[in-house]
Order: sequence, then structure tokens, then C-alpha cells
Amino acid sequence: MDLVPLLPAELDAATLALVSAASFCTSFVTAAFGIGGGVAMLAILASLLPPAALIPVHGLVQFASNAGRAAMLLGHVQRGPLAPFLVGSALGAAAGGSVAVALPPAAVEIGIGLFVLWAALFAPPRAMRAGAGPAGFVSTLLSMFFGATGPFVAAYVKTLALGRMEHVATHAAMMTAQHLLKVIAFGFLGFAFGPWLAPIALMAAAGFLGTLVGKRALMRSNDALFKRALTALLCLLAARLIWSGAAGLL
Repeated sequence: MDLVPLLPAELDAATLALVSAASFCTSFVTAAFGIGGGVAMLAILASLLPPAALIPVHGLVQFASNAGRAAMLLGHVQRGPLAPFLVGSALGAAAGGSVAVALPPAAVEIGIGLFVLWAALFAPPRAMRAGAGPAGFVSTLLSMFFGATGPFVAAYVKTLALGRMEHVATHAAMMTAQHLLKVIAFGFLGFAFGPWLAPIALMAAAGFLGTLVGKRALMRSNDALFKRALTALLCLLAARLIWSGAAGLL
């Protein structure tokens, strides 16, 4: 079947294959190591998609990826913090949406580059650990601008002192809710998801396969070595985004 008629004008078949492969790999990363895939996927998409589509498309792909991971680990999800996190996330999506869509493309690239660099090198602030409600509000507010705030949410989930399976499952459930609210907000703000549904579906399917493989690899991975390599890759991608955005402002 020829996919070209189903693709938006800004996306060709070769780029679709590349972002689908990236979805598989980054979903594997998150399933195997608990964090990092969403930020990596954001950085990759930012290099390949038009800025206006970046955050909405990334949000819907990440919603599907996190929903699949949460469903696989549903019995391990800790439900207590979910309700206040959901309320905070709804307020954060409402507060950030109308401002996010007005940002110029070059500023989006620079902002995402700085965020990716920060997420790769530094720990989230202590304020993010105050509770599920504040964590939901702040992370979703920032997610409307920068797309991937998994490290913020993971900082809060870590304070719950959960086991590994419970941590990954609860984090996935929270990120599912956050990305869903963000997608709804961008829909109300006028983003046309229709032309992007076919590539999003392919990226989501690739991400689900990556999650399956990552779950299998969870117990056999060398965390220390992989995290160093991931940090280096994210820093390189962040530098490229910042350079590209700065060039666009000049």
C-alpha cells in the first residue's frame, strides 16, 4: 500500500520510516530503563518535524506509548496519587496551552534544546517533589512548551519509594494522563490532528513493539553504561537544536 497520500505535506516516506524507528528505540529505552525515551524522542522529532506540529504529534505518540506500558503493568500502578496528579495536570494544560501555540519556531527549537540539555545533565528541582497535584500542574504546564517532562514526573514518583515495577507502572499511568490532557488542549486550540493520524498510528505501533522488547531486556541491561551513552546523545541533539534555533533568530 502506498502511504504517501496518507502523509501530511511536511512529512515524506523516508522521514516517516526514521521517526517510526526512533519511536521503537525510545520506547525500548523507557521500558528498559524507566526514563529517557520521551526526551530522546522529542529531540529526534524536533530535528525532523515542523515546529508547529512537534509538541502535539509528540504528545499523541507518547500518550499511546505510555498507555501501552501502563496497560502491561496495570496491576503495579499505585492509584492513590493519580487523582490529584490528574487535577493538577488539567490545570497545567489549561494554563499553558494558549501561550504555547504562539511561540515562534526558532524559540521553540532553542527552548526544547535547553530543556533537553537540562534534562540530560541535571536533576529536577525539589519543588517538583511536594506532591502529586503540584507535580501534575508544573510538569503539564512545562509539557505544553517543551513536550517531554518525564524526568519531572519521575522525580516525584521516586519520592514514593516504590519498587521498580510499581515505579515504572505509576510513572507510565501519570504520563498517559498528562499527554492525553495535552492532546485535548491542543485540539481545542485548533491543531489539526487529522493529517497526522496515519504517521502517528505507525509511530505508536512501533513504540508498542519497542515497549515489549524493552520489558524483556529490563533485567539484563547495563544501566550505567547505557545512561552515559544516552546522556551524550541527548547533549549532542540539544546542541544541534539550540544552534538551529539561534540561526533562525539571526
